[in-house]
Amino acid sequence: MEKINDAEEYLLVGSMAFNVLLVFFQVVMRYVFHNSLSWSEELARYIFLWQTWLGASYAVRQRRHLRVEMVADRFRGRNRVRFELFVLVVWFAFSLFLAYQGSRMTLFLVRTGQLSAAMRIPISWAYASVPVGCAMMALRLVGEVRLVLRRLEEEAV
Repeated sequence: MEKINDAEEYLLVGSMAFNVLLVFFQVVMRYVFHNSLSWSEELARYIFLWQTWLGASYAVRQRRHLRVEMVADRFRGRNRVRFELFVLVVWFAFSLFLAYQGSRMTLFLVRTGQLSAAMRIPISWAYASVPVGCAMMALRLVGEVRLVLRRLEEEAV
């Protein structure tokens, strides 16, 4: 799992650096040379999609997702841990739902053979970011559920 974590970090950082350079290059081409590239905005958008969904998985690993603590703060002790477990299970189910629906949509686009407008690559490559990112997020959430269950057992003793 450590190699996957490292690869994910390198991919996110590398793609962010590449995207910044790509958008900078597009701005220079448009405003300095008065000749914009037809493919750069589309590529930047697709890279951003992948960054978003892989970043959601990375944020689970880092425990960096935004949380509204107003409801959770009403609970103490074991009830707080149970509430956290409930939230993680709902989040896990939603991640699986998105992964499933994203897979269906991606497979539909593969079957229809739709191509992107500017780069003429399969549009399914962009849509595949949803099931991949959500499946990775679901796997990470399984680890979080394990940790919460362990805390629940420790508090029972």
